[in-house]
Amino acid sequence: MSLNNAITRVVNNNFHALTHRNFRYYWFGQCVSLIGTWMQNIGQSWLVLKLTGSPFLLGLVGTTQFMPVTFFSLFAGVVIDRFPKKLILLITQTVAMILAFILSILVFTGQVQYGYILVLAFILGLTNTFDMPTRQAFTIEIVGKDDLMNAIALNSTTFNLARVVGPAIGASMMAFLGAGWCFMLNGFSFLAVIYSLTRIEATPYVRPKKPGSGMMREIRDGFRYIAQDRLLSQTLLLLAVIGTLGFNFNVLIPAFTQNVLHMEEGTYGFLMSAIGVGSLIGALTISVRSKQGPRLGLIMICSAAVSVLLTLTGFTSNMYITAMVLALIGVSNIFFTTNCNSLLQIHSKDEYRARVMSIYSLVFTGSTPLGNLFAGSAAERLGPDGAFILSGVLAFIPIMLILLLFRLKRKPAPAQAGIPD
Repeated sequence: MSLNNAITRVVNNNFHALTHRNFRYYWFGQCVSLIGTWMQNIGQSWLVLKLTGSPFLLGLVGTTQFMPVTFFSLFAGVVIDRFPKKLILLITQTVAMILAFILSILVFTGQVQYGYILVLAFILGLTNTFDMPTRQAFTIEIVGKDDLMNAIALNSTTFNLARVVGPAIGASMMAFLGAGWCFMLNGFSFLAVIYSLTRIEATPYVRPKKPGSGMMREIRDGFRYIAQDRLLSQTLLLLAVIGTLGFNFNVLIPAFTQNVLHMEEGTYGFLMSAIGVGSLIGALTISVRSKQGPRLGLIMICSAAVSVLLTLTGFTSNMYITAMVLALIGVSNIFFTTNCNSLLQIHSKDEYRARVMSIYSLVFTGSTPLGNLFAGSAAERLGPDGAFILSGVLAFIPIMLILLLFRLKRKPAPAQAGIPD
């Protein structure tokens, strides 16, 4: 068997979403752009901590950045289905690129201030309010339902590979050249995904507006659709808990690095990369096993595992042990989020998918402002180790209550769902 045939067989068997030409363009563009995004993420967090010295003010930046998702994602879900998703993505990615360049210029010219970072974070959050649910709903248009979970796993692989590479490059760049270069290179990285979008030729799903159906009525209709479906409602409730308490690493890890481990940029990048390594392992595992489809039982187990591992992180004081626990969190998180994302999209009807994914953005990403504010406040009062412990305990309690509630009122899932427990 020739090398080309062997590669083709591996791709067809394990990474079959890449057999779609449109998805290949989109995926390779993301490979470049997400590395820049992670460089900016750690650069911004470290820059704010250096400017202010306050974990609370660092948490406030995260709150400001994700606040637009909390307030506007429901409206975004209604708007997204009325326009071609490729056009929306071209606009949002271009705006994000411009914001990265502005931040880099402020740093290079010595004009950067905490208030400017807050403003740019808010505008980026508003952009992401439309970008995130659009990307979720766009994936199924370019691969179809059969290859959706594999595509989501491959996107997660890209995201988490970038989470490994981006912080490592970003930490080195901050140490030797300064944070401004993290933001500048992130700006240039958006050109890859913008180019890939121009090469995609897909038939968009544009939902025609129904006579007499206003935006608020369509939002209520989306909530009613989710409330009547056990799989969707249970999944979204678990996402709300983990999204609020389980993804505050941008606040807790830099503070944990400084105040508990007493280390600098290199260790911060190492710990962020450790989460990425775990997530990458999880994403690759899912991509190989994606033909089995999403599993509700795995979602339940992984949500509980995340809460336990968060608690354990607070009891670590050795860099390598902390990294190992964070890597396990990365594995659990990626199994949890990929199964949730796939279940929501596969189980949703076409006319409701964008609204379901906008609510996904609301409960998962839109809960981050509360989570960041909570994490920053807890780290200020209890220390970052205490904040990790408190986050884990507070996540475990509602997760157990949700599982108990749905177990008591459990009914057979609709026959068409095809989602095993």
